[in-house]
Amino acid sequence: MPLIDVQAERCSPDIVLPSYEDVSAPTDAVGVRPLLPVVGANLRVPLVTGQETTYANLDYAASAPCLEEVAAHLTEVLPYYASVHRGAGYASQVSTSLYENARAQVAAFVGARADDVVVFTRNTTDALNLLAHCVPTDGAGERAGDVLFLDIEHHANLLPWQRGRHRYVVAGTTQRATLVALRAELAARPAALLAITGASNVTGEVLPLTEIVALAHEAGARVVLDAAQLAPHRRIDLAATGVDYVAFSGHKVYAPLGSGVLVGRRDWLDEAPAYLPGGGAVREVTLTGTTWASAPQRHEGGTPNVLGAAALARACLVLADLPEGALEEHEEALRNRLASRLDALAGVRLHQIWRDSPSAIGVVAFTVEGYEPGFVAAYLSAEHGIGVRDGKFCAHPLLSRLGAQAGTLRASVGVGTTLSDVDRLADAVERLLSVGPRWEYARVEGRWSPVGDPRTAPAWAGASLGSAGGASPCESGTIR
Repeated sequence: MPLIDVQAERCSPDIVLPSYEDVSAPTDAVGVRPLLPVVGANLRVPLVTGQETTYANLDYAASAPCLEEVAAHLTEVLPYYASVHRGAGYASQVSTSLYENARAQVAAFVGARADDVVVFTRNTTDALNLLAHCVPTDGAGERAGDVLFLDIEHHANLLPWQRGRHRYVVAGTTQRATLVALRAELAARPAALLAITGASNVTGEVLPLTEIVALAHEAGARVVLDAAQLAPHRRIDLAATGVDYVAFSGHKVYAPLGSGVLVGRRDWLDEAPAYLPGGGAVREVTLTGTTWASAPQRHEGGTPNVLGAAALARACLVLADLPEGALEEHEEALRNRLASRLDALAGVRLHQIWRDSPSAIGVVAFTVEGYEPGFVAAYLSAEHGIGVRDGKFCAHPLLSRLGAQAGTLRASVGVGTTLSDVDRLADAVERLLSVGPRWEYARVEGRWSPVGDPRTAPAWAGASLGSAGGASPCESGTIR
């Protein structure tokens, strides 16, 4: 059945919102309480009905909220903030120590080898573009070998490789068939690098990383892991798995401020031209030539994001300090509850890539029959105070193969999520299917919004709700 535009009569009825606090469950039961405290856990948001409710954040996969411990750390170090390196002042010395210590903490978080390099970037996209810049080239400036990737990748792990020699493998309907296809492609023609996602940003499914690394190395290819979604949910160990490079973002691991990182083998990073030529990336400059610094400084030109690096490192420390298996157990309880409840609703379809996926992080992709994903997301926000993501998630080829040309909805959980949050989502979808929306909605600049939305943003936000721009070109464009 095609997805249709839906409108309901605009109204503002008296309605009592249910309480989702499960007082009957033991307080130490998995998923009943947050695993870690996050900033904004008790945020109150307005509804179109004129009421307020506690925000249910089920959009962790886009940007995770800041951990309270990370926020406290930033408050502690902010008075010492100064430009790093070459400064004799006390604050500069402290900031330099903070920045370089953050490098060591991130290295420990991903199980880096002794000679691996940690380069701070803006985000995962920036880190992968940096590595694309470092893949060895031939005498003509072309890549000396292909970069190979799957058709399920986020655009950040697809577009950087398209600028040079590359090819892709269509993932099979099972993970086993996908591994067979990867091995055959690597055997047929050598590749310099295999770029692989750790966990799908659309469905959350996790790939068998150790097996993939082994077959790539057998064929003489290095492996880069896009861990934007994996790092917040699973332990990563470069030394144990043999992964050559890993990239992830601070805003996915509960650290704000626009930080990211690339960690991996030194040789490619030392031999490549500076990624961002400028101050800090050099040893000596004359008017006729430059002697570049070694990595990581070689690729960190300009004044670095000291607080972003500090936040990222502290978030890594907090996550690493969780008991073994606690994060997986917490998220599995939440994901299983949400998936089972949604799957029980006639008209809801859950999406997955492989029939034999053994595990997944806390992400569930679904569609609701008769409703566009953007409409459902607007309804959940306006009438229930629930935040989810809708669209194509910067993974157009994957959405195409899933048969979801209009996109899907994505609910994602994390350390601050509880069972009551996922129950709120399931109940709200069930209500939509049984009685429909209680408000009128229309498209505004490509996005669904409540008609005459009475909600307002805080004055400091600088704009009313929905007035700061419409749909992203990435979400509104046609999949080809």
